[in-house]
Amino acid sequence: MTQFWIICAGLLLLALLFVVLPLWRSKVRNNDVERNAANLEIFRDQISEMDADLRNGLLTQELYEQGKKELQARLLEEANPDAAVPSLLKRNPHKVLAVVLAVVLPTLSYGLYQIVGNKNAFLPQVTHGTTEGFGEVRSESAIKALEEKVRKKQDDPEAMLLLARSYNEMERFAEAAATYEKLTKLVPNEAGLWADYADALAMANGQTLIGEPTKLLDKALKLDPNNPKALALAGSGAMERGDYPVAIRHWENLLKQMPKDSEDAKMIQGGIQQARDFMAQLKSQGKASVPAPQTMQAAPAGGAERISGVVELSDAVKMRASPDDTVFVLAKAAQGPQMPLAVIRKQVRDLPLRFELNDGMAMSPQMKISDFPQIVVIARVSKSGSAMAQSGDLQGTSQPLKPGTADIKVVIDREAK
Repeated sequence: MTQFWIICAGLLLLALLFVVLPLWRSKVRNNDVERNAANLEIFRDQISEMDADLRNGLLTQELYEQGKKELQARLLEEANPDAAVPSLLKRNPHKVLAVVLAVVLPTLSYGLYQIVGNKNAFLPQVTHGTTEGFGEVRSESAIKALEEKVRKKQDDPEAMLLLARSYNEMERFAEAAATYEKLTKLVPNEAGLWADYADALAMANGQTLIGEPTKLLDKALKLDPNNPKALALAGSGAMERGDYPVAIRHWENLLKQMPKDSEDAKMIQGGIQQARDFMAQLKSQGKASVPAPQTMQAAPAGGAERISGVVELSDAVKMRASPDDTVFVLAKAAQGPQMPLAVIRKQVRDLPLRFELNDGMAMSPQMKISDFPQIVVIARVSKSGSAMAQSGDLQGTSQPLKPGTADIKVVIDREAK
């Protein structure tokens, strides 16, 4: 960041030199001499005209003499007797302007940057506000090199962030959580980091947001009440605890940030409706809440808790996808809440991808694959790296399936709407 300000100061100084220096060097001379000369020339022209009028009989001698005296008197009034030679002004207005610009331009530039600029653009917390837009390394050799870099320079948040995300991508969640813990000590005021930390810790703790992950999400929302990832996870955590009013509040705040009628908005609306349905069910039973589940329920027998198959990329859209683009494979209910029941995150280079979505990946114990009669599997190539559909994303969708279906095929063959 210091380097950024040094560069800005240098560019501003260079701009000031182009503007201020010519003004400072310019000399403004007294123009009284030129004005006196001009007045004298006008006087001579008018006298010549009066001489011609006198010769042509248009003026009497008396009027001629009277006019001549008036012209002489006016000439004396306008003439500056001290302007014998050109002189420099004691106060150069150009220098005054140069001083004003030297003060005003930096002040205005800084003020404008504070208003419209991104003050955190060169800070690591801006690049990791969510899990979007920041690369990961995927090979063991690259991971080891990055670990060595972080070990040698433990105050490098960007390298530490890359390492945490790489651990997360490789499903080494405990190591990702430990790295995020160190990172939040270096950059404590970034809401997105605390949300990422909570996410990794929840995955490391058996995919539950109860306990410490909830505390981390509370910190994230205290820093930024509108952070999308923190709101989404906090809502899921509240659902997991059975605190449905809190889940509704978080998801309604998240819904305000989404385009109306978008697929993601419909998913959030489905989750909100699900929470309201649970609340209504509890009210009908005379209960205010349900105890927070401590462990995941046992999966139904016979494989009804999972769906498996393969995801492929159609040749028709293959040229529109980059190997580094993120691929999301998610299951959701064919009818009912649109919140994902299970999600896998990979990259285009992993396609064709064999996958399995199961109850162990559930975002909430009350919303599992085995709880619904029909499931739809969606595979999406995300250009932004966000699980929320964006313009330009590519998508494929399965037909409604019964839980327990295996060896399905999902082809990504069209642009997401």
